[in-house]
Amino acid sequence: MTVESLDFPTLPIQSSTLNSESRSQSGSQFSLTFLGTGTSQGVPMLGCDCEICRSSDPRDQRLRSSIYIQTPECSWVVDTGTDFRTQALRENIRDVDAVVFTHSHTDHIMGFDDLRRFSHARGFMPVYASAETMRDLERVFEFAFKALNPFPGYLKPEPHVISDPFSLGRTLITPLPVPHGNATVNGYLFARDNVKLVAYLSDCSAVPEEVSRKIEGVKVLIIDALRHKPHPTHLSVEQALEVARRVRPSTTYFTHLCHELPQSAESQLPPDTRIAYDGLKIEF
Repeated sequence: MTVESLDFPTLPIQSSTLNSESRSQSGSQFSLTFLGTGTSQGVPMLGCDCEICRSSDPRDQRLRSSIYIQTPECSWVVDTGTDFRTQALRENIRDVDAVVFTHSHTDHIMGFDDLRRFSHARGFMPVYASAETMRDLERVFEFAFKALNPFPGYLKPEPHVISDPFSLGRTLITPLPVPHGNATVNGYLFARDNVKLVAYLSDCSAVPEEVSRKIEGVKVLIIDALRHKPHPTHLSVEQALEVARRVRPSTTYFTHLCHELPQSAESQLPPDTRIAYDGLKIEF
């Protein structure tokens, strides 16, 4: 689907931040892997014997929400949660050319130091985040940002504070500020060749009209849908469906699910709406 040209300023990306070996194995132009689709406590939840936590469907086992994107020019991860090492091993990730953060909550940043393997391979790790998120990263991971332990193999972040669209390779990435309870966090729109491919809104309690207009007609909407019951910091299933009706994507995927929403609930959703699961891949 062709959409209107996105004529935004972009941050300069040094050629050294790109890795020609990071292309998708399938030869696709844009490959997205769900590293995790769970909420902050994951599913199954510790100490819980509910039906979903005891489910025999492997898709009901959800690590913390994150995605991994591969293009012919480079590869990057969106968020490095508590489970990042496990996720990277499961998906046999060999290349990470950059990391993009939505926000600084524990379930989205605490795997940051596991980027050291990829940082060592390239000499540094470009980090893209809002000013507030970058401040938190610099505080929590002071040893890395201030090089308190400057030994070979340690993580060497290269911070890029973002508020406007920027590019990684030929992918234009547009920050989408959304409310997450009382906080404001970033979702992201990923576009290539003026085509809106994916809007990623993993953590939000509402989607402002301005953001809805920016992502209208996107091919894939990935959106927070914690459970059916309303929650103060996350969208419910019905709220997520309402956003999808406004945005009119070709396909909607729910993510950031808690242990109150099983994979089997997908059968009750509209035909163009699906529940994502860990390891699911989308390719263009």
